[in-house]
Parts: sequence; C-alpha cells; structure tokens
Amino acid sequence: MKNRLVAVSLAATLAGMYGSAFAAPLHLEDVQTRNRQTHKYTCATGKILHVTYWNTANGQSFALVPVKGRQLLFVNTIAASGVKYQAGSYTWWTKGPRADLYDIMAGEDAPPLLSDCITINR
Repeated sequence: MKNRLVAVSLAATLAGMYGSAFAAPLHLEDVQTRNRQTHKYTCATGKILHVTYWNTANGQSFALVPVKGRQLLFVNTIAASGVKYQAGSYTWWTKGPRADLYDIMAGEDAPPLLSDCITINR
C-alpha cells in the first residue's frame, strides 16, 4: 500500500511538471510501464479529447486526461464494469470504446461533465 501511495504521489508530481506534454514517456522508478496508448475521443458536446493510457507490469494503469484546460493524471480504481480512473474529485470511466467524465464534488446525482465520449481511433 505504501509503494502505491508513493507511486501515485510521484505520478501526480510528474503530471504537474509535465502536464502539457501528454505524449511524453512516463518514467517512475518504482513503476515499470508495459505500454502506452493514446486514444482520441469525441464527446456528445463535440469536444475532442486526447487521452493517453499507461499499463504497468504490476497491473496498475494510468490515464492522462485533459480536464478544464489542465492535464490530470488519473489512476485506475475498482469498477463494476469497464475501467474507472480517479484524479482528485474527477472520475474518468471507460466502458469499451465509450467514456464519461464526472466531478463528484458536483453531487451524486449530477450529470457528467463530459458524456458519451467515443473513441475515434484505437
């Protein structure tokens, strides 16, 4: 658990330092990345997102998602279906080629910030 907290802290620091360079390699001493993929999404609002995913050798995954003009580094969490990523109060929840962005500070019944985001390329 302590190693995971250290890795998440390091990842958050890197996201702050390199937030605008979303295509840069992710290097954390204690986390060995297996692969990196960037997906382009178009959302119901017409907004286009470029999201980069990293899968690690220990089973963790990270997603670099643009939120309100900033690049935030999300870490995967438990989900009933799909893959759920968390960064602060934000949740990026993918299910197959679809994804939604939520802000839990907006309230439990609040609509997503971005909904029906669909992968344009894989």
